Amino acid sequence: MQMTLMFKRSLLLGLALGLAGCSVYTMPGGERAPVETRPVPGEVIPDPREPAPPPSAPLPPATDPGVTSAAAGLLDKAQAASAQGDYEQALALLERAQRIDPNSAQVYLRLARVYAAQGQTEKARDTASRGTLYCRDERECASLRALAR
Repeated sequence: MQMTLMFKRSLLLGLALGLAGCSVYTMPGGERAPVETRPVPGEVIPDPREPAPPPSAPLPPATDPGVTSAAAGLLDKAQAASAQGDYEQALALLERAQRIDPNSAQVYLRLARVYAAQGQTEKARDTASRGTLYCRDERECASLRALAR
């Protein structure tokens, strides 16, 4: 009985010391470990692994700023399907492209054109109207506005 009581006390003491040791970590120099904080919304935090470009370096040219590369491939496939008259396949591809790149005016423009080709004029107008929120150049905006009328 004396032995079990002593075993229980030493086990309890060992657990208490183990928990106390885990509660605070200090760095080798005696400093406390850094505390992770959440960034303020809208604040841009540079990635420490990525070197910052020199201030005078020009930006790399963008092939088409309105479309990501994954969505661009889908747009090409949708164009081919639409040219063959397979509007259902074209719509499926364009809806997938829209999920990948929801802020692309090109996707909205192509969707509106397919809806118009199917005779769904109301849906074509609504889609083109939504696309005008994302257009980046005058030609793109004019095409979307023409379909939105």
